[in-house]
Amino acid sequence: MADRDGRSGAGARAVLIAGPTASGKSALALALARRIGGAIVNADSMQVYRDLRIITARPTPDEEAAVPHRLYGHVDAACNYSVGAWLRDVSAVLAALSLSETTPIFVGGTGLYFKALLSGLAAIPPIDPSVRARWRARLEREGVAALHAELARRDPTAAARLMPRDRSRILRALEVFEGTGRTIAEWRREGMPPLVGPEYAARIFLQPEREELKRRIACRFQAMLAAGAVDEVRALEARGLPETLPAMKAHGVPWLRRY
Repeated sequence: MADRDGRSGAGARAVLIAGPTASGKSALALALARRIGGAIVNADSMQVYRDLRIITARPTPDEEAAVPHRLYGHVDAACNYSVGAWLRDVSAVLAALSLSETTPIFVGGTGLYFKALLSGLAAIPPIDPSVRARWRARLEREGVAALHAELARRDPTAAARLMPRDRSRILRALEVFEGTGRTIAEWRREGMPPLVGPEYAARIFLQPEREELKRRIACRFQAMLAAGAVDEVRALEARGLPETLPAMKAHGVPWLRRY
């Protein structure tokens, strides 16, 4: 079983299994974990919620007993869980797994989680587009040399590090400083580095044929209804949680609330 780069899943330091809903990710992860003695780590942003076992198709109790599973159902639905929180949790999981030399097998459909795992996460918040537009307008009027001089006044460290004609990075440094009142270096010190180097990850993406995937999704939905998905969503709704919380917007929850 090889990833797109041809490395064996058994020889990698981490295995990443991604794909759409009902593509067979969990079954593959379970089989692989049994084969190599790995531990399955959740990389799905909705399967973290304790209240959503059925509607998110979390692993069954029997599956969780068969091989180690981590970060499934460990968060209350009242929590506004984020990718940053997930990375912090993953960091602790990886530290524990490394002690027992257990290969982590990440499974999920949340692309942002996989990206953050492999590339890290910057702490810089979104910048108001109007700030970016103003600096771009100044660049057109005054030129890059003037903006580099302005950056030297506001963020001397960044100005010394950047080439005087590096338009894009000079613009970015200026807009971050104006938009947040802090330098890029200050924000980066608060960010999170990659937890898995891309060169050490065996990446597997499952993509069944379209008609087969539609059939699987339909079967899964019927199985969810039979397992009590409606009651699960009703219990969630009875808590009176704000509708803006991620758990309240999980796939299928808004629809079943109207069921």
